[in-house]
Amino acid sequence: MSTLKTGKVKTTTISDELDTESTAVTNVINGSAKAWCDYDRTNSSINASFNVSSVTDNGAGRWVVTYLTPMPSANYSYAVTNLAYQYSMPSIISKSSTQIDVRIANQFSGTTSLQNTTSNSVVVFSN
Repeated sequence: MSTLKTGKVKTTTISDELDTESTAVTNVINGSAKAWCDYDRTNSSINASFNVSSVTDNGAGRWVVTYLTPMPSANYSYAVTNLAYQYSMPSIISKSSTQIDVRIANQFSGTTSLQNTTSNSVVVFSN
């Protein structure tokens, strides 16, 4: 007697309806963002997110994104951007399998100061 399994589709490739374009399923799984967040630092609010449990305010221009489901390791790729002033420089202070620590600095006229900005985005890619 066989056991009926539900809720799974197993395949090695995905293609369009005309079968003119296809890709390996592993490309889709490994190439997709594993977490992302758009964060309004001036109001301390998450505008939209995926696989993000919280964002913690760590002072002016500093915030930590915590993942709902951790990454397999801290060896992942990320992108961070912000919508702010011409001289804004987003960067990462540290990262772990459970969170990423973001900093937004403003460098103008030879001085650097941390700043809060309205639209900040972090995207994480991992396998």
